[in-house]
Amino acid sequence: MTLIRHRLFVFSISVFLFLPAIVGAQTWESLTPAQREALAPLSKEWNALQIQQQKHLVKLSEHYPQLDTVQKQRLHNRLDKWSKLTPEQRDRAREKFQSISKTP
Repeated sequence: MTLIRHRLFVFSISVFLFLPAIVGAQTWESLTPAQREALAPLSKEWNALQIQQQKHLVKLSEHYPQLDTVQKQRLHNRLDKWSKLTPEQRDRAREKFQSISKTP
């Protein structure tokens, strides 16, 4: 009985700690058709992305309708390449971008 209570307690704590992350996440199915079109290269991994990444990408998708065909294709190509990077490669790419953007 004590083991069951312990497991129930651990489970309750886990749910309590991770509930904000679960609630803030946006499923692929909850995106608008326009957002899904803009973010199509990320469809397979969307639900696994961190909330902060999802929010950033949703904001990026707001500009998609104003892009011309070439710009839309370029965005899709970049998102496709990004989706194929490992987490370590993504971290290095972010660091490189930050160092370049700080250069005067």
